[in-house]
Amino acid sequence: MDSGIDCFRELLNFNDGPLDGIILAIFYYGFVSLRTLSSCVYLGVALACHAAGAPQSSVTPALIVAFGDSLSAGYGADPGKSYPDFLQKLIDQSKKNFRVYNAGVSGDTTTDGLGRLPGILAMKPKIVILELGGNDGLRGIPPAVTKANLEKMIQPLESDGAKIVLAGMTLPRNYGATYIHQFEKIYTDLASQYHLTLIPFLLEGVGGHPNLMQRDGIHPTNEGNKLVGATVYKYLKPLL
Repeated sequence: MDSGIDCFRELLNFNDGPLDGIILAIFYYGFVSLRTLSSCVYLGVALACHAAGAPQSSVTPALIVAFGDSLSAGYGADPGKSYPDFLQKLIDQSKKNFRVYNAGVSGDTTTDGLGRLPGILAMKPKIVILELGGNDGLRGIPPAVTKANLEKMIQPLESDGAKIVLAGMTLPRNYGATYIHQFEKIYTDLASQYHLTLIPFLLEGVGGHPNLMQRDGIHPTNEGNKLVGATVYKYLKPLL
């Protein structure tokens, strides 16, 4: 600091008198304060410019709810290998700002789904992939009951502003042609009536292929779920 004052003394031609010393000190410390202030201003401007040029925090992703049973839950597959997991990866690759929430519960019927509906509505989803009814069919529940339950889910979801992708299903051939036809018709009729995006058969290209299905013949393997995710994405993409 002494060397700084000496520089000022030499620059301003000050002598060593008492008054000269006081004036010199005022000049020196005033200069230092001015430099400090200007540095702070510069730093503030630099930070402001950096903030303006930096990417802003991303907007909260819109919510897609995979509302279904074990086929959505990823029963028997490894963690992170359900079809909603693969669907999320495809959406991320497309740079769309959506988050997929897996609301699949193994064993759920449409009656169970109806009981869970208030929780789904509370999430305020942008899109709902409605995948229920398979367990109804496997249990031989009358198709009219399944259809009525699905309708009771579709109506409030649509009223709340959600877009619905309806996942169609079929049944093993030993359930009989008449029952299978009535069951499959549930999905085509509801899609037509409510103008829903319909996936004709969720397990398209997967069901009936032993290398893509688990031993039970009902649930896809990891690789099977990857293909199911791609199928869902194909129908979902226009809504994103």
